[in-house]
Amino acid sequence: MSTPTTARSHARTGTLMAVGSMTCVQLGLALSVGLFDRVGPLGAAWLRLAWAGLVLLVVVRPRPSRFGRRGLLTAVALGVVTAGLTMLFMGAVARLPLGTASAIEFLGPLGVAAARSHRARQLVWPALAAVGVLLLTRPWEGTADLVGVGFALAAAACWAAYILLTQAVGDEVSGIQGLAVSLPVAGLVATVVAGGSVLPHLTPSVALAGLGLALLLPVVPFSLELLALRRLTTAAFGTLMSLEPAIALVAGLVLLHQVPDPVALAGMAFVVAAGIGAERTGARHHAPQPGPATLEPATC
Repeated sequence: MSTPTTARSHARTGTLMAVGSMTCVQLGLALSVGLFDRVGPLGAAWLRLAWAGLVLLVVVRPRPSRFGRRGLLTAVALGVVTAGLTMLFMGAVARLPLGTASAIEFLGPLGVAAARSHRARQLVWPALAAVGVLLLTRPWEGTADLVGVGFALAAAACWAAYILLTQAVGDEVSGIQGLAVSLPVAGLVATVVAGGSVLPHLTPSVALAGLGLALLLPVVPFSLELLALRRLTTAAFGTLMSLEPAIALVAGLVLLHQVPDPVALAGMAFVVAAGIGAERTGARHHAPQPGPATLEPATC
């Protein structure tokens, strides 16, 4: 039987895992920028997804017999959305500061949280985040890269679909079998889109860097999120994940020397506050549980 001390210990461990996951994600994104000059944003996304898919195929070895028709199709759809999310976000990061791109992308899960609540007052959180995004991009100055903003908004839409599909896969498939199908599918989609243009320029050092980035994002953070969700409620997990745009800002500052000004810091504060507010009041209830945990990552 769980005791209060055990529960607190699980909560602390889960919190560390969630923060570790977000840190890995933002480190992986920041380090991916270093490959842009050699293989471009799409090439960096392809390397990550292709390696991640291969790693999970080898380690997990998903079995079709464990999937129903609906579960398999949902996992495939999740893979397509994952590829779109990753490639679009890499396109945004190539044109915008990492923190700004992450904040815009965060509108996706905020919209999902607001839609799930069925309460008009929940709309205040996306509105608050939109104010933050306006402060980050400052369209009135005419200096924002509109193509980058468009990529980030498209990534936000993909992230919203990603959350819904991930939850559907978790309801249909136990463990991480669904992830072991969706990521290889994502790798195949990325190969069709970008593989042909990158392969002629691929060197052993770039391929090895891609493997390292695939472990840093998404293999390790997805695994940490799965373990964290076994120790935290979805509301607590979502609240922690709301800090990710702020972690992105710090990663951009430390690794990419992207220094935010006071207006950008204020905009980031609006986005983080909106995320915390939305997740604390938008938790999912009475979800089916076919496996030991339902993975609902909040990351690209």
